[in-house]
Amino acid sequence: MANETAIEKIEQLTDQVLANEPAYFRVAVRIKPTNNVKVFIDGDQGISIEKCVQFNRKLYKLIEETGMYPEGEFSLELSSPGVDEPLKLQRQYVKNIGRQVEVLFTDGTQKEGKLLEVAEADIIIEHTEGKGKKAITQQLVIPFNNIKTTTVQVKF
Repeated sequence: MANETAIEKIEQLTDQVLANEPAYFRVAVRIKPTNNVKVFIDGDQGISIEKCVQFNRKLYKLIEETGMYPEGEFSLELSSPGVDEPLKLQRQYVKNIGRQVEVLFTDGTQKEGKLLEVAEADIIIEHTEGKGKKAITQQLVIPFNNIKTTTVQVKF
């Protein structure tokens, strides 16, 4: 089975598992050559390890039942995307309002700022340039189609 077809099939099965759980959503599915299936799920309020385990069991069973992998020759990892994973879906942006993000533009430039708002077609970040009394804080409206990646910046 071609990898794209397998990914589409697993995406469908994942959506089936999540159908009765509207607070959770599929972010991405990846399959490594060793039939190691990685499914990333997130939730509007985050996702607990218990939920990941529960979804993993259901999804594993569904994948097994399809017979996609003869004799169960596959492994399944289901987790939330790590903090270093770029945001992919609008719902992930909404969940991260108020956090510092780094936006990499399609032209290769980048801006860092606080994610203030998320709309259908764009986001607004608050960006500060300069230091001390010369610091200028401005709000930038950034259309999604100008964004290559957005990553949440974890500050300690």
